[in-house]
Amino acid sequence: MQFDVGHVRASYPALADGYAYLDGAAGTQVPAAVIEAISQAQATGLGNGGGAFPASARADEITANCRAAVAALVGGRPEGVILGPNMTTLTYRLAAALAKTWQPGDEVVVSRLDHDANVRPWVQEAELAGAVIRWAEVDPSTGELPAGQYASLIGDRTRLVAVTAASNVIGTRPDVAAITAMAGAVGALSYVDGVHATPHVPVDVGALGADFYATSAYKWSGPHVGAVIAAPELLDMLRPDKLVPSPDDVPSRFELGTPAYASFAGVTAAVCHLAGLAAPADGTLRDRVLASMAAVQRYEQDLFGVLLAGLEAMPHVTTYGKAASRTATAYFTVAGSTPLEVAEHLATRRINVWNGHNYAWELTGVLGIRDAGSAVRAGLVHYNDASDVERLLAAVAELGR
Repeated sequence: MQFDVGHVRASYPALADGYAYLDGAAGTQVPAAVIEAISQAQATGLGNGGGAFPASARADEITANCRAAVAALVGGRPEGVILGPNMTTLTYRLAAALAKTWQPGDEVVVSRLDHDANVRPWVQEAELAGAVIRWAEVDPSTGELPAGQYASLIGDRTRLVAVTAASNVIGTRPDVAAITAMAGAVGALSYVDGVHATPHVPVDVGALGADFYATSAYKWSGPHVGAVIAAPELLDMLRPDKLVPSPDDVPSRFELGTPAYASFAGVTAAVCHLAGLAAPADGTLRDRVLASMAAVQRYEQDLFGVLLAGLEAMPHVTTYGKAASRTATAYFTVAGSTPLEVAEHLATRRINVWNGHNYAWELTGVLGIRDAGSAVRAGLVHYNDASDVERLLAAVAELGR
């Protein structure tokens, strides 16, 4: 089954407005199936879970289906899927729970490549515990995060290693499996930020060696729901702060307040949508997800090659990131224009892009561009096509005249 971008685009109502949506790295549009799933959940009637009436049972079923869908997407187990409003909130929650056992002199390893949501929660909790933060550095000329440096960063006092599976601005995909293996060898845990990687590549948390894997559904055509996936046995060892009468089972003990049940229905629909992008209708949901996401990766990389070549051919454009393995995410500046001015110009051409640091706070500092407004980000996802790329290149070329 081939990847048919025309068919894919037809399933996204928002794309009918004529804009080139190259802002997917900040959040994707949603297909009709997701909109319908959320609407239907609300229309059918929902109650809080755990009750004796049908609306409550529907909420419980929706939640169970959502956990199973997320597990199928990344290769986890449903009973180890924590659901919440977003990755940042959940990461702060897990950081607070994990840090309860940290002692002065313990060490936590973070990287300059990461989105700040996989940096600041760990830095702040380490400071409270008296633990030491150790930094993995990025090669500013290539955007690579060399895995070899972790051999000198990880030691007997290391308690946690936080690393991204893909940079949200320059797309770099570090060797996560090698990094987590070094962490595991000394008994340290690994927390992998998969928010930017999940929409672009097939994900297998086991192959990555991630003790915790975080993702956000709104980055892969779903609603604003975050998830952290871990082994239930590991989660059972953690005691997060919670209300006394709230559930104490795993993973519910990590989920504060009343869940967004209707949005959970949208998450399940989003995973099913991804599974149907380029895979036969038979087979398990997991098998279909893997086949479709492999096709998505090939399609995006081909299109990204055109985008990147076009930008790099322009003398007034500077691109950032040259990693050997990266997602289809371009980060660039234009001589004579601030990143905001570039984004504003592109908006007049009905092209959506983001400007600024995009929460890659440490990385934009390493690149030396943060104080000047950082750069412009144009990210491809599976519903972008050649016309989106052509429009972007033409609009950026106008700024060089």
